[in-house]
Amino acid sequence: MRDILLINPNTSTATTAMMVRLAALEAAPGWRVLGAAAGEGPGMIVEQAELERSAVEVERTWLAHARTTATPAEGVIVGAFGDPGIGRLRAVCAVPVIGLCESSMQEAAAGGRRFGIATVTPGLVRAIDGLAVAHGFAAQYTGIQLTPGEPRALAADPRALEEALAEAVARCIERDGAEAVIIGGGPLGQAAAALGPRFAVPVIAPITAAMRRLSVLLRSD
Repeated sequence: MRDILLINPNTSTATTAMMVRLAALEAAPGWRVLGAAAGEGPGMIVEQAELERSAVEVERTWLAHARTTATPAEGVIVGAFGDPGIGRLRAVCAVPVIGLCESSMQEAAAGGRRFGIATVTPGLVRAIDGLAVAHGFAAQYTGIQLTPGEPRALAADPRALEEALAEAVARCIERDGAEAVIIGGGPLGQAAAALGPRFAVPVIAPITAAMRRLSVLLRSD
């Protein structure tokens, strides 16, 4: 069995387990997905300062895995939508490292599609906007539509979360002209999986997109 490590940059073990389950659905035969949560930090990243601090935890988590595992994972997914620590990890890690935001934008923008993002975290808008530009998608990016209310409280209520995100997805399509919509957040993974069948345009689930991208890279090794 060959391993993929999903690093959760926040400390929630429940979120880590949920993301691992979703990622495992996309794993090829012979591969398994392991999960590791950050040792320090918030249970859900909702502000840019938290995102920036989590980069250190991402690197630390990988180094601990590599040090304590006889056969380290052959691919890594960083399970936060702001892709914290990607650069640091790629500098110290000899295996493919994939971020949720980067892979989601690549999938959403395929074929020249215009895409938007539905998410719950107003405190991360600037960071996400910056990643759209950094990855070369500024011309296709229609912007972010936010859910109302406090992000952590909303994420704790799965039914309310799904409905609030559905409304944000609809605004991305109807107001902004998005031809695909990304659900922007690792902890939103379960809601993202549920929303796809509700819309005529592609709704991109970031964990699924990351696994698809990683699978392509691992097959090419």
